[in-house]
Amino acid sequence: MPNIKSAIKRVSVIEKKTLQNNMIKSGYKSTVKKFEASVEAGNKEEATANLKEAVKKIDQACSKGVIKKNTASRKKSNLAKKLNEMK
Repeated sequence: MPNIKSAIKRVSVIEKKTLQNNMIKSGYKSTVKKFEASVEAGNKEEATANLKEAVKKIDQACSKGVIKKNTASRKKSNLAKKLNEMK
């Protein structure tokens, strides 16, 4: 445990930021799972709507710095590829 006041503050700030990052990450992962479930079910309209939501969540995670830009692009590309293969 840190003894210096600034180090104590950094520990508490890091804990808060970690919780926020995990919340954002879990949000986009759950939307991706929802999209993949609709693709598995073969529901094209629902999959299209879920893709839009998943892309939005991935972009938000990217803008917050939770995931890198190339990772976000790769994930969006893979999701779009899955939707196109469904057609």
